[in-house]
Amino acid sequence: MTAFFDSSRKLRIAVVGTGAIGSYHGAKLAASGHDVRFLLRSGLETVRSQGFTVHSTTDTPVIRLPRARVFGSTEEIGPVDWVLIAVKTTANAALEKLIPPLLHDGTTLVTMQNGLGNEAFLAERFGVERVMGALCFVGVNRIAPGVVHSFGRGTISVGEYEGPPRARTEALAQAFRDTGMEATVVDNLLTERWRKELWNVPFNGLAIAAGDMTCDLILADPGLMELVRGLMRELLAIAEARGHAIPDSYIDFQLSRTRPLGAYKPSSLLDYRAGRPVEVESIWGEPVREARQVGVQAGRLEALYYLLQRLTAARVAQKNSAAR
Repeated sequence: MTAFFDSSRKLRIAVVGTGAIGSYHGAKLAASGHDVRFLLRSGLETVRSQGFTVHSTTDTPVIRLPRARVFGSTEEIGPVDWVLIAVKTTANAALEKLIPPLLHDGTTLVTMQNGLGNEAFLAERFGVERVMGALCFVGVNRIAPGVVHSFGRGTISVGEYEGPPRARTEALAQAFRDTGMEATVVDNLLTERWRKELWNVPFNGLAIAAGDMTCDLILADPGLMELVRGLMRELLAIAEARGHAIPDSYIDFQLSRTRPLGAYKPSSLLDYRAGRPVEVESIWGEPVREARQVGVQAGRLEALYYLLQRLTAARVAQKNSAAR
């Protein structure tokens, strides 16, 4: 593979997975002048006629992209320089057919997905050299096709799956900075994944397991907060055993950045409410398996994983039964 980087022109980007994260970041990149092509599975004609709209509580109040480039297949999109992968990890098998039409010799694949193991999945199928990751921390909900609501500007960390940062790493970070986001290049992408797990595991998980809880309700409940901290401490121990030392102070940092989100509904809660598959294996299953491999006791995490397996399977079954 020939490494792609040309600072003299705008990025040519495909967004695969046009839910909340894909719509938000893709629309912002397109609004700042990049050639962004969106793959849509549903709502294609709506977005084709109305474009994208991003509402925000603290950033630029509204971003409108009335003439978005939207497509129904990756064959229509064709080869691009960058692919932003924002599908749920429950749909990863589909990537084996979706990705190849987007590739040329220098195409870089950037997974924006939650959980652990996403870069490895792509590297095994499309080559280590192509793979990067982007870790997003932003409260954003998709409320209609092409319409998203964000709770602040958000931050993003980008890094290489293997090896130190390169010119392309900085180029992608700068593209996000140009949209007004805070973007950081990280030396160790997998450490950043564990840092994000400290938020995803308790807040996405308890939003479901504690009974339809938004972030503000979780933060306001002393018992749930003790459980949040306990889950985070277990994750720190697993990460350290895997060679990713994260200071205890990161727990308070994650809590402090959650408070401004207010009554934010984590993405897993929205999937659960709708009877869609929840990313149980990548967000909770993978760290449980990592804990077992390194001999770290993680009773809270194991219990939450078990509950979410049961709850989400029952919810999907209920939806399927109602549809018959």
